[in-house]
Amino acid sequence: MRANKIEPFLFIAPALAVLLLVFGYPIYRLVVLSLQTTTQGKQAFVGLSNYQIIFQDDVFTLAVRHNATLLICVPIMVIAALFLAVLLFERIRGWQFYRTTLFLPYLLPITVVGLVFSYIFQLSGVLNDILNGLGLKFLALDWLGSTKLALPTLMFVIIWKEMGFGVVLFLARLMSVEEELYDAAKIDGANWWQLQWNITIPQLSTVIEFFTVISIVTMLSWVFNYVYVMTGGGPGHATMVTELYIYLMAFQYNHMSLAAAVSVLLLLVTGIFIFLELYLRDRSSVMEALG
Repeated sequence: MRANKIEPFLFIAPALAVLLLVFGYPIYRLVVLSLQTTTQGKQAFVGLSNYQIIFQDDVFTLAVRHNATLLICVPIMVIAALFLAVLLFERIRGWQFYRTTLFLPYLLPITVVGLVFSYIFQLSGVLNDILNGLGLKFLALDWLGSTKLALPTLMFVIIWKEMGFGVVLFLARLMSVEEELYDAAKIDGANWWQLQWNITIPQLSTVIEFFTVISIVTMLSWVFNYVYVMTGGGPGHATMVTELYIYLMAFQYNHMSLAAAVSVLLLLVTGIFIFLELYLRDRSSVMEALG
């Protein structure tokens, strides 16, 4: 009996050892490095001094605020993806073509998307050329060179690219919903908005939770490529984010300990949201089993 209890752990032991080696040890070294500093070529323990330094850095606090601002993209993406998925589910004319068109941006490399939109939104770019040609010169702005417009422009590109993933997720779930639910509600006199509020959203609740958490993690720790390719954190520090701050601290200013401290903080925040997603998924599984 005791051997049977141990046997499952023996099967997962090799995979667990690989995970600890690939992820566990680097994380341990990262935490240790965040508590040290280099003096005369040697590592010295300084406790939480590195964390105190970064919280006193105005550029770091600005980067955190920008990541928080990027979270505005999350409800926009969720609502837009839900609305588009519902339209596709109703099989509007050409819905299969629209489905492919909406999902295609998500498949494109971020570097390619960033470069293309950099040419579109620069002061002498394609968008301003079109606006000038249409006699709308007053709308031809310096989209990426303005401290006020650079971050909103970046947010537009992120929403355009990442939204397609939500559309496909929602549409896939809707395809498994029994159409009899909608037919019965229509017979009872439910209008379009009532159908979505009372049937579509409850049926998609778990998928909406998943996409929301994934989008939050993306805004906090997966926007480096967008920023690096399109703006480099500029103009000034108008689009500085925590990932770019880590990169600059580590490889441009050679402050590895400060970069490690910020990395630990970012890891903790994203880890909280990942565990939140796992909790919500387990809760949904339990509710479905009880239901």
